[in-house]
Amino acid sequence: MTWFAHESDSIDRSTIEKLLDRTIVEARERLGIECLRRVLLLPPDITRAHAGLGWMTEYLYTSLDSQGVEVHVIPTLGQHIPHTPEVNRYMFGSIPNERIHAHDWKKGVVNVGTLPGSYLREVSGGLVDWDMPIDLNEMLINEQWDLIVNLGHVVPHEVLGFANHNKNYFIGLGGKRTLGASHMLSAVYGIENNLGNLLTPARKCFNKAEEEFLGDLPDVYVQLVMAYDDSGRLKHTGVYVGDDLDTYLDAARASREQNITLFDEPVKKIIAVMQADEFHATWVANKAIYRTRMAIADGGELLIIAPGVERFGEQPEVDALIRKYGYIGQREVIDRYRVEPDLQDIPHAAAHLPHSSSEGRFTIRYAPGHLSREEIESVGFAYMDPAEAITRYNPQTMAEGWNTMPDGEVVYFISTPSAGLWATREKLADRLT
Repeated sequence: MTWFAHESDSIDRSTIEKLLDRTIVEARERLGIECLRRVLLLPPDITRAHAGLGWMTEYLYTSLDSQGVEVHVIPTLGQHIPHTPEVNRYMFGSIPNERIHAHDWKKGVVNVGTLPGSYLREVSGGLVDWDMPIDLNEMLINEQWDLIVNLGHVVPHEVLGFANHNKNYFIGLGGKRTLGASHMLSAVYGIENNLGNLLTPARKCFNKAEEEFLGDLPDVYVQLVMAYDDSGRLKHTGVYVGDDLDTYLDAARASREQNITLFDEPVKKIIAVMQADEFHATWVANKAIYRTRMAIADGGELLIIAPGVERFGEQPEVDALIRKYGYIGQREVIDRYRVEPDLQDIPHAAAHLPHSSSEGRFTIRYAPGHLSREEIESVGFAYMDPAEAITRYNPQTMAEGWNTMPDGEVVYFISTPSAGLWATREKLADRLT
């Protein structure tokens, strides 16, 4: 069960620091740790910077380091590009760069086991039957740790229903085969079947893998939930600490209550902003599509203002794949995946293509800072000049939620799409109980 939780309308930094201190004390007691010599911290990467997990990691590092503990940090990048020293400083402050290690999802992993295809067939309702090799970061597995602190922001998620918990292991520190098998599982199951579900097929696989292969890790989860205040700013509302599935479920239920906005009728136009300091590729900026697609009316429009976006994929080969195929629908991806070697070679990238397609139902319009109209239109999006978009829909003056523009246009504005899920009541009716 969850070791302890703190819930409030707003949790300040001082309170969170006390909860982090308590986490270390209780971990030592509950896990029977006589002496803390080496500790591993597993925070998210820069795309979760808005959740404050960077300064929390720095706080834990500084506190433990002052006690003579050797502390290391691995940002759970998954297949995202490694942080530069400047990004590490931005997110983790004073932590020495040599103590922050980049995850290598291609060459820096070891196999800890395999989930058989029979299990994937069971959890997917017969949709898939491939094996899921579990390949994880070699530093996590091969080195000795007295304690592993796994920090995450629990929020609706397109693959797992809700991030985070053991997502930090199996996606954040996972290898190519694990990422590919899990992402294609989620793509075949369907993004709109995943969103808002506490236990998706991929989540069930990760829970099974943790139980079977990671039971000996001396780890504890620190899970955060955030919500918008009356001024439209994100605030911390929950901290959940423990070492089992209940810690995730308690946080995910709170996120389900606080991070899902429901509409009685579909929305004709949504404006979403992806912050320039966090989102540099459509690979991550397309969270704006994932989190709003169930709210947008047929024939409606999503405008994504993304001044930092300069590429499609996080890696050159993924970028090339997106440029080749564009953001195509689920059925076409599945059909092409059966016959196209390059899609089979990068299945996690193939899985992202339908996630970012409207399936022809609504227009996705991008206002990127560093991609041309030709590039944007070549992958299936519509284009808007970013200067024009910011002039008309100024993020500094738009109110969170409904806005009526001077010419009478009514739009719904979202400043941080990655922090929630927006949908009609009809589409989520079966998963809110």
